[in-house]
Amino acid sequence: MSRLRVGRAPGRPRERWPARPVRLLAATAAVTALALTAGGCVTVHGELAIVSPATEAEAAKALADFTSAFNRADKAYDPALDADHVTGPLGAINQAGLRARAVSSPGGNAKHQPLELTDARFLLPRKAGWPRWFVADTDSNRDVDQGSKDQRWLLVFVRNGPQERWEAAYLSILDADELPAFAEEEGHAVPVEADDDALAVAPGKLGAEYVAYLRDGKPGPFAAGPHTSGWRAQREKAAERPGLATQYVDRTADRGDFAPLGLRTRDGGALVFFATRYFERQTAAPGYRPKVPRDVKALMTGEVKNTVTREWVSSQSVLVKPAGTTRDGVAITGRLQGVVGAVGS
Repeated sequence: MSRLRVGRAPGRPRERWPARPVRLLAATAAVTALALTAGGCVTVHGELAIVSPATEAEAAKALADFTSAFNRADKAYDPALDADHVTGPLGAINQAGLRARAVSSPGGNAKHQPLELTDARFLLPRKAGWPRWFVADTDSNRDVDQGSKDQRWLLVFVRNGPQERWEAAYLSILDADELPAFAEEEGHAVPVEADDDALAVAPGKLGAEYVAYLRDGKPGPFAAGPHTSGWRAQREKAAERPGLATQYVDRTADRGDFAPLGLRTRDGGALVFFATRYFERQTAAPGYRPKVPRDVKALMTGEVKNTVTREWVSSQSVLVKPAGTTRDGVAITGRLQGVVGAVGS
């Protein structure tokens, strides 16, 4: 897990309502690794060998290709320019945002400033079969208004087969001092399985636990913070605005390229990335209409009479403590969310 320099690359929610949920076609891939290629798995006595997902040079190229495509798309506000470099929750948020801004600013991004990702460290977990993935821990030129704090961009890249392209599925932006010490085996990062029972909450259950907490607020594995108790408090405040009723319904999102991914930490816990969706329904009092921002209106179907329902994708990074932890077993270290669709009614 060495560092490489990567050069600049140009209330209370109710679960029923009449509005139709917005459907997002997630990029998922059912992959069977049968072909033997130079970049694929090798078969040993009928089993797939456990191998590194990529060399550091390949990982550096994936990061550089992503950065270049991201900058082209951001400058032109054209989602097609980076559509094949993003997937999963990051892809859903990125593509919807670009589509919206292409409508509100058809001439492109007049304030575009190229993203630069440097000082990259690649965390390469060995595993068998496909999909494969790795984490790029990078510095960026987007640290603003942070005082003396340095931030790190953690990008999770996923590849679904030997002929497929590396795509960024998750992004989490953390203060440098929030990064855990990662476990290693023979110089490689150590992945955790979705059903790992050595953790306070198995990665595959994080989405369901988070959805249940946001719905009920009952004590559970999540530590208090801006993305748990603070987020529930914000929702409750929004629900009480005069003349505007706001309801939330949360859903798990853990299939295909939205699947949770995690790395073991030296303390026996793990850093895990997982995603959820939620629907935010606003209903105005008779005679009024909810205000709809331009970026949301650009993604909307239907006509707003007195109700608008937004669909959000939310991506979380969490530190999960070892099994047996009785309190605060899961701390959310970062959350990235974006509107991916809307319906007026």
